[in-house]
Amino acid sequence: MAATLLRIHPENPPQNRILQVVEVLRKGGLIIYPTDTVYGIGCDINNTKAVEKLCRIKGIKPEKADLSFICHDLSHISDYAHGITTPTFKVLKKALPGPFTFIFEASPNAPRYGGVKRKTVGIRVPDNQIVRQIVKEFGTPIVSTSVRESEETLEEYVTDPDLIFEKYRSLVDLVIDGGFGGNIPSTIVDCTNDDFDLVRQGLGDIEQYL
Repeated sequence: MAATLLRIHPENPPQNRILQVVEVLRKGGLIIYPTDTVYGIGCDINNTKAVEKLCRIKGIKPEKADLSFICHDLSHISDYAHGITTPTFKVLKKALPGPFTFIFEASPNAPRYGGVKRKTVGIRVPDNQIVRQIVKEFGTPIVSTSVRESEETLEEYVTDPDLIFEKYRSLVDLVIDGGFGGNIPSTIVDCTNDDFDLVRQGLGDIEQYL
Protein backbone atom coordinates (compact mmCIF):
# COMPACT_ATOMS: atom_id res chain seq x y z
CA MET A 1 0.00 0.00 0.00
CA ALA A 2 1.31 3.42 -0.95
CA ALA A 3 2.27 5.85 1.77
CA THR A 4 0.24 8.85 2.88
CA LEU A 5 1.73 12.34 2.49
CA LEU A 6 0.74 14.36 5.54
CA ARG A 7 1.42 18.08 5.70
CA ILE A 8 2.07 19.33 9.25
CA HIS A 9 2.79 22.92 10.22
CA PRO A 10 6.37 23.00 11.60
CA GLU A 11 5.85 25.67 14.27
CA ASN A 12 2.41 24.69 15.51
CA PRO A 13 1.70 21.03 14.71
CA PRO A 14 -2.05 20.24 15.01
CA GLN A 15 -2.73 17.56 17.63
CA ASN A 16 -5.01 15.53 15.34
CA ARG A 17 -2.22 15.14 12.78
CA ILE A 18 0.31 14.20 15.45
CA LEU A 19 -2.11 11.51 16.64
CA GLN A 20 -2.48 10.28 13.05
CA VAL A 21 1.30 9.71 12.91
CA VAL A 22 1.34 8.04 16.34
CA GLU A 23 -1.34 5.60 15.16
CA VAL A 24 0.90 4.56 12.26
CA LEU A 25 3.81 3.97 14.67
CA ARG A 26 1.61 1.92 17.03
CA LYS A 27 0.66 -0.34 14.14
CA GLY A 28 4.33 -1.01 13.39
CA GLY A 29 4.52 1.43 10.48
CA LEU A 30 7.51 3.34 9.13
CA ILE A 31 7.40 7.11 8.92
CA ILE A 32 9.56 9.79 7.32
CA TYR A 33 9.71 12.98 9.33
CA PRO A 34 11.56 16.32 9.54
CA THR A 35 14.21 17.06 12.15
CA ASP A 36 16.36 20.14 12.80
CA THR A 37 18.83 18.75 10.23
CA VAL A 38 17.93 16.25 7.48
CA TYR A 39 14.74 14.24 7.05
CA GLY A 40 14.75 10.90 8.87
CA ILE A 41 13.11 7.48 8.58
CA GLY A 42 11.89 5.98 11.82
CA CYS A 43 9.70 3.49 13.64
CA ASP A 44 9.01 2.21 17.15
CA ILE A 45 12.36 1.22 18.72
CA ASN A 46 10.69 -1.80 20.34
CA ASN A 47 9.07 -3.16 17.18
CA THR A 48 11.62 -5.63 15.84
CA LYS A 49 9.77 -6.28 12.56
CA ALA A 50 9.54 -2.56 11.81
CA VAL A 51 13.26 -2.10 12.57
CA GLU A 52 14.11 -5.04 10.29
CA LYS A 53 12.04 -3.50 7.50
CA LEU A 54 13.82 -0.18 7.97
CA CYS A 55 17.20 -1.95 7.81
CA ARG A 56 16.18 -3.66 4.55
CA ILE A 57 15.36 -0.25 3.04
CA LYS A 58 18.79 1.01 4.12
CA GLY A 59 20.54 -2.16 2.96
CA ILE A 60 22.04 -2.93 6.38
CA LYS A 61 21.88 -5.88 8.77
CA PRO A 62 19.90 -5.21 11.98
CA GLU A 63 22.70 -6.54 14.18
CA LYS A 64 25.18 -4.12 12.57
CA ALA A 65 22.88 -1.13 12.30
CA ASP A 66 24.05 2.10 13.94
CA LEU A 67 20.57 3.44 14.54
CA SER A 68 19.96 6.48 16.72
CA PHE A 69 16.96 7.00 18.99
CA ILE A 70 14.94 10.20 18.94
CA CYS A 71 13.78 11.24 22.41
CA HIS A 72 11.36 14.01 23.33
CA ASP A 73 13.63 15.35 26.06
CA LEU A 74 16.43 14.35 28.43
CA SER A 75 14.16 12.33 30.73
CA HIS A 76 14.16 9.34 28.34
CA ILE A 77 17.91 9.22 27.82
CA SER A 78 18.92 7.40 31.00
CA ASP A 79 16.49 4.57 30.11
CA TYR A 80 18.68 3.58 27.16
CA ALA A 81 22.10 5.11 27.88
CA HIS A 82 24.44 4.06 30.68
CA GLY A 83 27.06 5.97 32.63
CA ILE A 84 26.01 9.59 32.04
CA THR A 85 27.94 11.68 34.56
CA THR A 86 26.72 14.96 36.02
CA PRO A 87 29.19 17.11 33.97
CA THR A 88 28.12 15.31 30.77
CA PHE A 89 24.45 15.78 31.63
CA LYS A 90 25.02 19.51 32.12
CA VAL A 91 26.43 19.76 28.59
CA LEU A 92 23.46 17.81 27.21
CA LYS A 93 21.06 20.20 28.96
CA LYS A 94 22.73 23.13 27.19
CA ALA A 95 23.09 21.50 23.77
CA LEU A 96 19.66 19.85 23.51
CA PRO A 97 17.26 20.15 21.81
CA GLY A 98 19.74 20.64 18.99
CA PRO A 99 21.49 19.18 15.93
CA PHE A 100 23.56 16.56 17.77
CA THR A 101 23.74 12.78 18.09
CA PHE A 102 25.38 11.76 21.38
CA ILE A 103 26.80 8.24 21.65
CA PHE A 104 26.76 6.49 25.02
CA GLU A 105 27.20 3.00 26.38
CA ALA A 106 23.90 1.17 25.93
CA SER A 107 21.98 0.32 29.07
CA PRO A 108 20.46 -3.15 29.57
CA ASN A 109 17.11 -1.64 28.49
CA ALA A 110 18.36 -0.81 24.99
CA PRO A 111 16.55 -3.06 22.51
CA ARG A 112 18.41 -5.87 20.75
CA TYR A 113 18.28 -5.95 16.95
CA GLY A 114 19.20 -9.15 15.15
CA GLY A 115 19.48 -10.77 18.58
CA VAL A 116 22.62 -8.79 19.37
CA LYS A 117 23.09 -6.77 22.56
CA ARG A 118 24.03 -3.21 21.67
CA LYS A 119 27.29 -1.83 23.05
CA THR A 120 26.45 1.79 22.31
CA VAL A 121 23.39 3.88 21.59
CA GLY A 122 23.04 7.18 19.72
CA ILE A 123 20.63 9.69 21.25
CA ARG A 124 18.94 12.59 19.44
CA VAL A 125 16.67 15.32 20.78
CA PRO A 126 16.09 17.41 17.64
CA ASP A 127 15.03 21.04 17.81
CA ASN A 128 11.92 20.27 15.76
CA GLN A 129 8.41 20.53 17.17
CA ILE A 130 6.85 17.96 14.83
CA VAL A 131 9.01 14.97 15.67
CA ARG A 132 9.33 15.86 19.36
CA GLN A 133 5.54 16.10 19.71
CA ILE A 134 5.19 12.74 17.93
CA VAL A 135 7.66 11.07 20.32
CA LYS A 136 6.06 12.74 23.35
CA GLU A 137 2.60 11.52 22.34
CA PHE A 138 3.90 8.08 21.38
CA GLY A 139 5.55 7.70 24.78
CA THR A 140 8.61 5.84 23.45
CA PRO A 141 11.59 6.99 21.42
CA ILE A 142 11.64 6.23 17.71
CA VAL A 143 14.50 4.87 15.64
CA SER A 144 16.21 7.46 13.49
CA THR A 145 18.24 7.13 10.32
CA SER A 146 18.67 9.76 7.63
CA VAL A 147 16.98 9.95 4.23
CA ARG A 148 19.77 9.95 1.66
CA GLU A 149 19.77 10.56 -2.09
CA SER A 150 21.24 7.07 -2.36
CA GLU A 151 23.11 4.88 0.08
CA GLU A 152 26.24 5.16 -2.08
CA THR A 153 26.42 8.95 -1.86
CA LEU A 154 26.76 9.36 1.88
CA GLU A 155 26.67 13.14 1.95
CA GLU A 156 23.68 13.84 -0.30
CA TYR A 157 20.33 14.20 1.39
CA VAL A 158 16.87 14.68 -0.08
CA THR A 159 15.44 17.96 1.21
CA ASP A 160 12.14 18.30 -0.70
CA PRO A 161 9.26 16.39 1.00
CA ASP A 162 7.48 15.89 -2.34
CA LEU A 163 10.59 14.24 -3.82
CA ILE A 164 11.01 12.14 -0.68
CA PHE A 165 7.39 11.02 -1.04
CA GLU A 166 7.90 10.03 -4.68
CA LYS A 167 11.01 8.03 -3.80
CA TYR A 168 9.75 6.28 -0.67
CA ARG A 169 5.97 6.05 -1.12
CA SER A 170 6.08 2.29 -1.77
CA LEU A 171 8.54 1.61 1.07
CA VAL A 172 7.11 3.44 4.10
CA ASP A 173 3.65 4.05 5.51
CA LEU A 174 3.64 7.81 5.97
CA VAL A 175 5.72 10.79 4.85
CA ILE A 176 5.39 14.05 6.78
CA ASP A 177 5.76 17.28 4.87
CA GLY A 178 7.07 19.70 7.46
CA GLY A 179 8.67 22.02 4.92
CA PHE A 180 12.06 21.74 3.24
CA GLY A 181 14.68 19.84 5.22
CA GLY A 182 18.35 20.66 5.62
CA ASN A 183 21.20 18.91 3.85
CA ILE A 184 23.74 19.01 6.69
CA PRO A 185 23.39 16.10 9.14
CA SER A 186 23.70 16.18 12.91
CA THR A 187 27.07 16.43 14.61
CA ILE A 188 27.99 13.06 16.15
CA VAL A 189 29.73 13.19 19.54
CA ASP A 190 31.09 10.11 21.33
CA CYS A 191 30.60 10.34 25.10
CA THR A 192 31.47 6.72 25.99
CA ASN A 193 34.77 7.73 27.62
CA ASP A 194 33.18 10.53 29.63
CA ASP A 195 34.60 12.91 27.08
CA PHE A 196 33.19 14.67 24.03
CA ASP A 197 35.02 13.11 21.07
CA LEU A 198 33.93 14.47 17.71
CA VAL A 199 33.01 11.62 15.35
CA ARG A 200 31.39 13.68 12.58
CA GLN A 201 31.15 17.44 12.26
CA GLY A 202 27.65 18.33 11.18
CA LEU A 203 25.34 21.25 11.80
CA GLY A 204 25.98 21.55 15.56
CA ASP A 205 29.09 23.08 17.13
CA ILE A 206 29.72 21.15 20.34
CA GLU A 207 32.62 23.42 21.36
CA GLN A 208 30.24 26.24 22.30
CA TYR A 209 28.64 24.04 24.98
CA LEU A 210 31.77 22.63 26.62
